[in-house]
Amino acid sequence: MIQGSIVALVTPMDSNGAIDKNSLKKLVEFHIEQGTDSIVAMGTTGESATLDETEHCDVVKCVVEYVAGRIPVIAGTGANSTAEAISLTQRAKEMGADACLLVTPYYNKPTQEGLYLHYKAIAEAVDIPQILYNVPGRTACDMLPETIGRLSAIDNIVGVKEATGELDRVKKIRDLCGDDFAIYTGDDASSREFCLLGGNGSITVTGNVAPKLVHQMISAAMQGNKEAAEATDEKLTGLHQHLFIQSNPIPVKWAVAEMGLMDKGIRLPLTWLTEDCYETVRNAMRQAEVC
Repeated sequence: MIQGSIVALVTPMDSNGAIDKNSLKKLVEFHIEQGTDSIVAMGTTGESATLDETEHCDVVKCVVEYVAGRIPVIAGTGANSTAEAISLTQRAKEMGADACLLVTPYYNKPTQEGLYLHYKAIAEAVDIPQILYNVPGRTACDMLPETIGRLSAIDNIVGVKEATGELDRVKKIRDLCGDDFAIYTGDDASSREFCLLGGNGSITVTGNVAPKLVHQMISAAMQGNKEAAEATDEKLTGLHQHLFIQSNPIPVKWAVAEMGLMDKGIRLPLTWLTEDCYETVRNAMRQAEVC
């Protein structure tokens, strides 16, 4: 089971929006050195929505190559078309990803039965560990714990990223899916409490900026060390809040660029962080002692 602090990696770009592979390699080394437990390539924070399929797969391939087996790589392969999700998942397997993360279909608002059949079809088509991803705030689709429970019976569906921020879902999903099913949070602000309640880790945006602290906090929470987790998380509260002052990944890309780890590049329709937000994010970085 992949556990711990799992960074939802930003995709570095130059000022024209082209993928910057040199900075991508630098980010991979930075995360391994800082103790990040696993990397998600091409999740929401990686701007999967604005890269074409060739670029998407190229980023996954590069991350797998740069990591070179030192930590697990999870490829984001979700789509609102089942056929497209199968294609992306198959290609991720061929490129050597350790697992895939599949967001619920967005915009078309499937029923719970539609969600079940969608994920069942992908799991049956591609033999790779697959992690469900529920983020109704972005997709307008909420995969209920009961549906997750049904899907957990499929051998290669191994976990879920639950990004509702509803902490009572940890016990519901655990009771339905059992101890061998991984339950990750996708909500940084509640990640400490989530892991203290038995979650297996966090797929984190904050971890892009303060990977060492996030790793320490998640590790302490998973071990049940409430005081240590709270003390570390106190330094991260500003980042948890202000990395979402504008739409993700706008603030986090600004922060990573501010740290000198990449250029100031982002793809339309996303735009660079507006200047009136700079000091707010910078103060959160100071609180976390990363600038």
